[in-house]
Order: sequence, then structure tokens, then C-alpha cells
Amino acid sequence: MGRNVNMYEDLKIGVLELQGDFAEHSAMLTRLGAHVVPIRSVEHLMGIDGVVIPGGESTTIGKLLRDWDILPTLKRMIADGLACFGTCAGCILMAKDVTGYDALPRLGTMDVSVTRNAYGSQVDSFETDVLSEFWKGEKLHAINIRAPSIDAVGEGVKILASFGEKAVLVRENNMLACTFHPELTDDTRVHELYLEVVRESKNTDAPKN
Repeated sequence: MGRNVNMYEDLKIGVLELQGDFAEHSAMLTRLGAHVVPIRSVEHLMGIDGVVIPGGESTTIGKLLRDWDILPTLKRMIADGLACFGTCAGCILMAKDVTGYDALPRLGTMDVSVTRNAYGSQVDSFETDVLSEFWKGEKLHAINIRAPSIDAVGEGVKILASFGEKAVLVRENNMLACTFHPELTDDTRVHELYLEVVRESKNTDAPKN
């Protein structure tokens, strides 16, 4: 995309800092000119234009969201149109269905079904290029660390990039999720796309797909 970073300086993006690689997301968003707000309590959610759920341990993040009473407020804000971006564990926490772990405390706002650790354990982590339908067949470099798989998507979910037969980057209205870690690369395209979703959601009463 390569947009002027000044385009994003008015956007206030909350990055969930309970556990995981939140620092890398914050650095990427700051690089793009957005104003980053660390989210560690429900009070920190006030006034943000978007929220990022980073990769990490989905069970740990989910339990902290519940125990620190952030979960119900954040879930309601996303349902009301707050732009949300989840990577890896964040994708799991956004999923409506999680195979084999339905009791996981999570947002459950996105109409996708996922499987945790679908490609194996930490030692099975890998890097690969994935094809992007959104960027007209261009490749994205995907770093997969205990990555989930997206096994099914609802009618309103758009597949923006794929690895084999599996979707790895999806959008539903004001929500963007991916199974890999774009924040660990130098490629800003996915984060720029998210900031465009934030802009869209900020400028309309009803989220667009």
C-alpha cells in the first residue's frame, strides 16, 4: 500500500497488553503514524477507534480478559462497530467456534470456526508465502507460530489470503483476523489494511464488509 503515514495520525488504536507480542504490533502501528494506547484495563478502552488482539497464549489472554472484566465491554464495543484486528491467538479469541475448546473465554464475535495449534507445537512453527486474493495474487510472507487454522467461514466473511485450501486472512464487517504474524515482518500491508477498516468503521454508523 505504501500510504502516507500522516493519513493515520488521527486514529487512536488500542493494543491489548495482557500477554503476547503486543510490542511488535505497537511498533508497526506507530511506524504507520497511528496513536497507540496500551489496553490493560476496561478504562483504557474509552475513546479508542480500534483494538488489536495480539498473538500469544489464547487461553491466558482469554482468562485475563474475563478475570479483569474487560471481556463483556470489549465484546459489546466490537458488536457496536469498533474495528478489531486479531492475529494468531487474537484470531482464536475472535472466533465464534473453537474446535475442541468451546469453553475458552473469548470474544466470539467473528463468524469463523478455528482449530488451535492446527499445524503442531512450537517446534513445528514455520514460515511460508501465502497468496493474497485481496492484493490481486501478490504474496504475503507468513510467520506461523503454533498457528490456528480457519476451517470454515460464514456467509458474511471475506477471504483475503489463503494457504493451500485454508483461509489465513479474513474480514467480516469491522473485524479483521489472520492466523499468522504480520507484525513480525517488515511488510506493513496487513496493518495498513486494518487502519483502513478502522477509518471505515469510524466514518459510518453501520460497519461495512
